[in-house]
Amino acid sequence: MFYAFYAVAIVILVLHFTGWLKRNNLEWMMLVLAVAVFPAVIFLK
Repeated sequence: MFYAFYAVAIVILVLHFTGWLKRNNLEWMMLVLAVAVFPAVIFLK
C-alpha cells in the first residue's frame, strides 16, 4: 500500500510539471496529495 501511494504521487507530480493538471482543471489533486503525504507516511509505513 505504501509503494502504491508513492507510485500515484509520482504520477500526479509528473502530470503537474508537464501542465496536464492545469489544462484539465485538476490542479486540486496537488493539494490533496500534499495533505495525504503525512498520514500515508505515518500509517502505511
